[in-house]
Amino acid sequence: MDNKKLDLAALSSIPLIMTLGNSALIPILPQISRKLDVSTFRVSMLITVYAVVAIILIPIAGYLSDRFGRKAVIIPSLIIAAIGGAVSAGAAWWLTDGAAYWVILSGRFLQGIGAAGAFPIVIPLVGDMFEDDEEVSKSLGIIETSNTLGKVLSPIIGAALGVWLWYAPFLMIPALCLISVLLVIFLVKSPKKKKEAPSFKEFLGSVKEVLVLKGRWLYAIFAVGCICMFVIFGVLFYLSETLESRYNIHGVTKGFVLAIPLAALCLSSYLSGKIIGKHKKRMKWIGCIGLVLMTASLVIMGLSSQIYYVIGVFTAGGIGIGAALPCLDALITEGIEEEQRGTITALFSSMRFIGVSLGPPIISLLLRTSHFTLFMSLAAVGAAGILLTLFSIKPSEDEGSTGGDSKKSRHVHYRLGGKSMVRVKRKV
Repeated sequence: MDNKKLDLAALSSIPLIMTLGNSALIPILPQISRKLDVSTFRVSMLITVYAVVAIILIPIAGYLSDRFGRKAVIIPSLIIAAIGGAVSAGAAWWLTDGAAYWVILSGRFLQGIGAAGAFPIVIPLVGDMFEDDEEVSKSLGIIETSNTLGKVLSPIIGAALGVWLWYAPFLMIPALCLISVLLVIFLVKSPKKKKEAPSFKEFLGSVKEVLVLKGRWLYAIFAVGCICMFVIFGVLFYLSETLESRYNIHGVTKGFVLAIPLAALCLSSYLSGKIIGKHKKRMKWIGCIGLVLMTASLVIMGLSSQIYYVIGVFTAGGIGIGAALPCLDALITEGIEEEQRGTITALFSSMRFIGVSLGPPIISLLLRTSHFTLFMSLAAVGAAGILLTLFSIKPSEDEGSTGGDSKKSRHVHYRLGGKSMVRVKRKV
């Protein structure tokens, strides 16, 4: 792993930048709503359209990365994301009101296209770079930490830029994307492909086979990833609106307040990636404990609407989400062969983006109900994630996969309902 630190640092810039490009808008959404004279629901679409486009295109990007190489997809995608940011910034600069809103939305559409082929492809690329399961888990923990670090920094940076110029967060995106492009071009060395990529027909057949054999635990992980992102972006949207409308907290102060639970999430994600190693059962149970903590925090948040109480309790929930996310990444990456890894992890990323896209608009509708109803609804979704983790994700390991020389041939078993499937990992 030591000789790939620069590669990992360059790849870590991608989730950091993609997250900043999206989450930095959260603290300034009320400001955008006022500047463009649009409703809370319509301004939430600036987050949703980005995610919806990514949801549709991520599986295609995953297949293209399996066939033509990870870097061949990541680099053009970052450039497209940069163009999308420039379009949104230009519209905000030169246009007004309704016209500006629709062109900004178009720029976010382009950004979503770029996002589809950027961060989601980083996860399988990390899986390709390392042969040892423990190195893969640690590296994915670093990638997930970079993603959550972006969430920590984004409310502070977004709010600070918004104080200076309300559309400055859009201007930030092209610059950051171009920096990441240069880092990937010069620092990331893609591993050589071990065999020729399958034809599209063969590819579809192999993916279908994977989903038939492993669908139960894969679908469960997909759903849990969606739930985690739905909770994060939903609660952040709630806090952003409430801090301004009820407590008159704006700008950088609001950014720092929003960053508190996200900082806890970031630290937890980093520690989780280091702890889980290559132990599949450990991944399941740490992930499950994280979801229990998240759900319990949502129930407790529903008992009082005092904002600092909510933020304090959600900090504990952030720790739970941070513990769960690297476990989900590692379970998928280590459970899928390299030939389908790009597409399967892309499907997982699509589900995460579904959570991102649903969070703000659903919370904007739930804001019309009571505080208790809003958080009990979120807690019910979290409870569904716990049940899925407990009853549908059932990894088991033989002795060869839990200890000894990691360079020996290893078998990894996954229980699928009443059946057991064995995957023989490659010798290295």
